[in-house]
Amino acid sequence: MKFDNKIPIYMQIINSIKIDIINGKVKPGDKLPSIREMAVNYKVNPNTLQRVYQELEREDITYTQRGTGSFIKEDGNMVKSLKKEMAREVIENFIQSIKSFGFSDDEIVNVIRERLEGGE
Repeated sequence: MKFDNKIPIYMQIINSIKIDIINGKVKPGDKLPSIREMAVNYKVNPNTLQRVYQELEREDITYTQRGTGSFIKEDGNMVKSLKKEMAREVIENFIQSIKSFGFSDDEIVNVIRERLEGGE
């Protein structure tokens, strides 16, 4: 994974895991690899992955079973909520960026409409 210097690494890893959940690569009930294993996979310090796992649990996406590991929460609504949350985040970032170019709300809607209708 290539990391963006503008965003904390732990946040990028969290988003990567969330995307894997949304795309079905990781399913509710699946056990996550150990912190050490994930640190090796992402080539980061294990403390970074510890923070990732703590944040995922705080966000109620995972849960930990003592002595067994961390698992994706088995809740169908969690995946739907996660999908909406990630979409909102992308849309918010897009709106902030395009407004910095001087676009009005109506112009933004028109640009999106044109793109969705196949225009360039």
